[in-house]
Amino acid sequence: MRIAATLALLIAALAGLPAAGADLARGGQVYALHCAVCHGPSGQGGVPGAPKFNRGERLMQSDLALAESVRRGRNIMPAFAGVLRDREILDVIAYLRTLQR
Repeated sequence: MRIAATLALLIAALAGLPAAGADLARGGQVYALHCAVCHGPSGQGGVPGAPKFNRGERLMQSDLALAESVRRGRNIMPAFAGVLRDREILDVIAYLRTLQR
């Protein structure tokens, strides 16, 4: 992983900036394109074992930890490193946090 990208994510996460500086519309678009098929259009879960983001599952983790899961993949979820840019990942994470009821 690129050291500069990791450092930027760490600084932003510690400063609480990803949610404040995120593009929620872009996050929603990226989510719809890459995530909704498995996690459901409203975050309700689509495939067995997929977190239900509308219930807050896995969202108690930091943005940095969630970003690492997206980059590397987790269980049946593929890795999105090289598919999504770091900013897109943070936009999606901010969008996920809006799905909580």
